[in-house]
Amino acid sequence: MKTDIIFYRLFQEFPDIFFELIGNPPESASVYQFSSVEIKQTAFRIDGVFLPTQGSENTIYFVEVQFQADGEIYSRLIAEICLYLRQNQPSNDWGAVVLYPNRNVDTGNIKHYREFFTSGRVRRIYLDELGEAASLPIGIATAKLVIATNDIAIAQARELIDRTKSEINSPPKQQQLLQFIETILAYKFPTMSREEMEEMFGLSELKQTRFYQEAFQEGVEQGIEEGEVRGEIKGKLKAVPAMLAAGLTVEQVAQALDLSVEEVRQVV
Repeated sequence: MKTDIIFYRLFQEFPDIFFELIGNPPESASVYQFSSVEIKQTAFRIDGVFLPTQGSENTIYFVEVQFQADGEIYSRLIAEICLYLRQNQPSNDWGAVVLYPNRNVDTGNIKHYREFFTSGRVRRIYLDELGEAASLPIGIATAKLVIATNDIAIAQARELIDRTKSEINSPPKQQQLLQFIETILAYKFPTMSREEMEEMFGLSELKQTRFYQEAFQEGVEQGIEEGEVRGEIKGKLKAVPAMLAAGLTVEQVAQALDLSVEEVRQVV
């Protein structure tokens, strides 16, 4: 799984984390929808955009996750944004955020676009400069887990799991965040089996709780019901997000809906 996909999924499932990253109240996420937008008649696609809900005059945020050096990133980003603004003519103001693991990856030349940076319209965030994970809000600490070295990641993951259980009061959101932590760990430790991971990080005990079992069963029933109503493959794919939100893993969703793991991942 590519790193940028992890972050786009993170912002999709936990939009409040993005607003914490840029210093806004996490409650701001309630009036936004995170998606990707295609610019017609070009080869451009903006992978991450926080669009205000209809009728809202809040700022549009374009998001770029950049974990590899790219000298042309800013020329491409500004071109994509300007084309989007021309084609859609939004009344809302706009801003852009580029997320880097560290400054060394930021090799883009801002010479022709420096006004965007000096005005603060385009902002750069370096994950390694956000501070110690233990002192950060749990959402930002989860984002930092992606860039942690493997030896540090193990300790950080255990701490995040403990914080999730104690700080997140909503059982569905707690399960959703734990599942996302597990996804990051699977990305960082590709040779580790799911059973080994659950044992190492104490996730196996969590999956024996009454809430998890009830959420699993509810997710399976809802997915099957939607599949029957909407019709075979299309209906099953429509049910995937709800089942993941209920706390099921990609593999469990695939098994319950009789889909391949790849089909479920494409929906994610």
